[in-house]
Amino acid sequence: MNTLKEILKENITQMGLVETLSLEYIALVLGTALVCGMILYLVYKIFYQGAVYSENFGLLIVMTTLTVAFIIMTISSNIVLSLGMVGALSIVRFRTAVKDPLDVGFLFLAIAAGLTAGAGLFLIAGLGTVAICTVFVVLRQIGRGRTTYLLVADYDSSSEDAVMTLLNPGKGKLKSKATDGKRVELTWLIRKDAEKTLSEILKVEGVRKATLIAYTGDAQY
Repeated sequence: MNTLKEILKENITQMGLVETLSLEYIALVLGTALVCGMILYLVYKIFYQGAVYSENFGLLIVMTTLTVAFIIMTISSNIVLSLGMVGALSIVRFRTAVKDPLDVGFLFLAIAAGLTAGAGLFLIAGLGTVAICTVFVVLRQIGRGRTTYLLVADYDSSSEDAVMTLLNPGKGKLKSKATDGKRVELTWLIRKDAEKTLSEILKVEGVRKATLIAYTGDAQY
């Protein structure tokens, strides 16, 4: 006499809720995920414009794509296993802070590529990854000439009027200003004619030094 466990297993098998994954299919899923992950990795590395590039994050993109594809492939072949895995993943919490908002987009794209590859939608995974990366590259190239800078100047108080005349509101806005009555240290957000403005400020009498720093944060004015 069959036990309840055997009866349930037989019914699940007959319903097609458990599928056997061949080695060829597993290789195709993971291979597609790897190709998509490598495309994302290279695009992120080549067109990264932040202050410090993190190689670990680039590797995380590839690992995330492969891991998500592996999970989706597994749960799609066994509906019973999927229920337990969903419950297990629901208690996972990630608390690592993401400094650059663009990193969130690449992680989300890596997850999407892994989902589609793991579900067997290989063409959609490949075309979607290439299409979105192409849009990103085009938009990055369009905005390449609009770099924002931080101009840090150290000058005597007597040079205040001359410096502020060069740093007019049309070129940017004030970020910070510190003074002790004799010297002034000013930080100015600037986008237009940054190098020209720097050279003009250095010619002002009383300016001790001025530094131009590429600003990679969000700037809206």
